[in-house]
Amino acid sequence: MTPYSASASAPSPRARATALDLGDFVTASPSSFHAAREAARRLEEADFTELDETAPWEAADVAGDRYVLRDGSLIAWSAPEGADPASTWRIVGSHTDSPALKLKPNPDLGGEGFAQVGVEVYGGPLLNSWLDRELRLAGRLALADGRTVLVSTGPVLRVPQLAVHLDRAVNKDGLQLDPQRHLQPVLGLGSVDVMELLAAEAGVPAHDIVGFDVVTVDAQAPALFGAHEEFLASGRLDNLTSVHAEVEALISVAAAGHDEGAPIALMVANDHEEVGSASRSGAAGPFLEDVLVRMHAAVGGDEASRRRAFASSMVLSADAGHAAHPNYPERHDPVTRPRLAEGPMLKINAQQRYATDAVGIAAFAAACDRAGVPYQHFVSHNAMPCGSTIGPITATRLGMTTIDVGLTLLSMHSAREMCAVTDPLLLQQACAAFLRG
Repeated sequence: MTPYSASASAPSPRARATALDLGDFVTASPSSFHAAREAARRLEEADFTELDETAPWEAADVAGDRYVLRDGSLIAWSAPEGADPASTWRIVGSHTDSPALKLKPNPDLGGEGFAQVGVEVYGGPLLNSWLDRELRLAGRLALADGRTVLVSTGPVLRVPQLAVHLDRAVNKDGLQLDPQRHLQPVLGLGSVDVMELLAAEAGVPAHDIVGFDVVTVDAQAPALFGAHEEFLASGRLDNLTSVHAEVEALISVAAAGHDEGAPIALMVANDHEEVGSASRSGAAGPFLEDVLVRMHAAVGGDEASRRRAFASSMVLSADAGHAAHPNYPERHDPVTRPRLAEGPMLKINAQQRYATDAVGIAAFAAACDRAGVPYQHFVSHNAMPCGSTIGPITATRLGMTTIDVGLTLLSMHSAREMCAVTDPLLLQQACAAFLRG
């Protein structure tokens, strides 16, 4: 589509290129496991080296540009030359998972001549958005020999909605969905074994598959739209907008080099945020702390020096947030109304559902000022409690000053969300400035 006229609302070429690259990142990241691998691939292209969690780490191992994978999570860092026990961290965190329908054990179902698959709800999706939409399957397969392989299909599923002729009250009374009865997708006609399908896609024998973590994902490709192509529509913008931003920000920081005394720039992309983060690869688990403790020990630090370094470090928790909705203006705070294309938002909550405090606000404001990036505030309507992020969890585990920020979205937790094309670049620039300290 060609925009019909030039306009001040048309994104810059650089912003457009960043949004299209975000679309490519989303397409390559249909599951949390794929997102971690795609981030690792981009880091390796920028000369980052993988570290093995099961191997000993010495000072030379943690120096420079490194990354570590754990399941659907990734931690990467760029350490300045001469990092020592006095070195602090600047950390940007996000999450790799999104609400979805997740494949159940013994998934083969059928009725009325259709092959179907059994799924359960993962996280808090807008259930109606998964109807009448072609879906892919993506995730990892665990094999009998101990290996795991990633798998991703083309469009193979659909949850067909009941016709209005068979539910005459649906437009008056609203759609009522029973997650057990109404959300089981159609896979084919007759008998189809979904595990055989996944095995064929992964290039492994079906009888070798002994476990799987597989979710559904929107099969439609990300796309620009709007009068001036000022919007990006895509699945998994919550929270791949943040993962993409921090990966590209860390690469740019590493490429530019570090000033003397600069902090260690580090990113973490955790899995399982949408279901509470309580897992070995989630923010409530030990992954980030494990890596920080081992890094600090490798450069000669002890527990006392590590605690001093933690106390002087900061975390930027980047997770998508709500833009003020033009059709539901009453659902937002009457004064603080974040908008698309006006930069990342600072997320603030008196109940500490977000970790932002005055000190953190000042640090983020300084980073945005250095980057020349506008920012805005988010606070919930008092009658509508907000969600939460990895921010409070990370702050609780590590004791670091933590700031919650995010890119503004509409249609959050839909199978297909939307953001402004301008915003991914602004978030990336803000993250880079924060990482530099």
